[in-house]
Amino acid sequence: MRYLTADDFRVLQAIELGSRNHELVPTQMIHSIGGLKSPSGTNRALGDLAKLKLVSRLRNAKYDGFRISYSGYDYLALKLMLNRNTLYSVGSTIGVGKESDIYSVSDPLGQQKVLKIHRLGRTSFKTVKNNRDYLKNRNTSNWMYLSRLAAEKEYQFMTILHDNGFIVPTPYDYSRHCVMMEWIKGYPMKHMKKYPAYKKLYSDLMNFIVKLANHGLIHCDFNEFNIIIREDAKRDGYEFDFVVIDFPQCVSIEHTDAKFYFDRDVQGIQTFFEKKFNYKPDHDGTMLDTDGYGEGYKYAYPNFKRDVKRVKELDAEVKASGWTKKKNKEDRDLESAVQGMRALDLENEEDGDDEDLSEVDSQDEDDDDGEYSDEEFDEEFEDEEEESDHEENEKIIEAISAGSKNLKMDKLGNYILEE
Repeated sequence: MRYLTADDFRVLQAIELGSRNHELVPTQMIHSIGGLKSPSGTNRALGDLAKLKLVSRLRNAKYDGFRISYSGYDYLALKLMLNRNTLYSVGSTIGVGKESDIYSVSDPLGQQKVLKIHRLGRTSFKTVKNNRDYLKNRNTSNWMYLSRLAAEKEYQFMTILHDNGFIVPTPYDYSRHCVMMEWIKGYPMKHMKKYPAYKKLYSDLMNFIVKLANHGLIHCDFNEFNIIIREDAKRDGYEFDFVVIDFPQCVSIEHTDAKFYFDRDVQGIQTFFEKKFNYKPDHDGTMLDTDGYGEGYKYAYPNFKRDVKRVKELDAEVKASGWTKKKNKEDRDLESAVQGMRALDLENEEDGDDEDLSEVDSQDEDDDDGEYSDEEFDEEFEDEEEESDHEENEKIIEAISAGSKNLKMDKLGNYILEE
């Protein structure tokens, strides 16, 4: 990256902008948006970028044009963080998630941090086919667009949760599809071999689910893969021994399927502790303590209608899925993609899956019987959006060519034309 010139990045960003409504961005448009002095300079930059596989030509293309690769998108995101002086170096891969890559990075002061790069659209994810069907009439750059929305939403969730005292990594910065956060010295709960205070850990995790719901949010993927246990030497000074990660799929407690997601998060913790420690507590009516869950407490696990008492509206502050029926274009696009991250398949859910959670408190069954009801974009709406994007793109190109002072750049590094 250090050997790329300013012109190379201008051309790369020009392709990113043109990809908003072009599968392949014409070379002439790249030159117009990039604002280089001569076409030869644009062609040289395109050649250098193609050698590094940051851009590519589609084979058998009907016209001359390029598209940006995920590596090119990575470069743009990292470059912006470098310019902000929040990132200095990128280390090795420390993990690969369902729809993300996790890297060890360092800031200018040498402090180790974590960089999560969202990569929606991987073929390994079981619901990606449905997501691709949703985007069948839109260009492939939408996976980068949706990855950017997921990163932005996760950064928002982490910021507001951290500010409200939740046990989450400290968020530091985000750019396009990348989120930089605190490095937690520990290991995933999945790799836990033994834990002396596992009953307390069980109760604390259940309390986290309830506290999160009381603030208006449900994690939707609360399991042993998204819970980090701090190392023994690093637990001193912390109230809890765990940290919760992975938030882009969170929903509001007002969501149509809120109870389903809440119960599934609870069931995930129950299943893990039963398998790992053979620990499956039951409700105990002789106990009066309701500040926790498990042995020594009245209730063995939380119940959505009994235990969730709203104290704050964080779901409204971050516009979580389900908090309102009115959504803008970006909210609806992200919602369709993130459905898969929640692994929602209500049609195939067996009636017996929720028996453990409803056996004692059957009177608290959810009254909602409808499935998830958010609608996808219809063709008319989609055509209107594409036409609007094309008109805006043409205005930006004209502004670049004319050297307009109204042309600005937003916090994600995209061109915007102020009125």
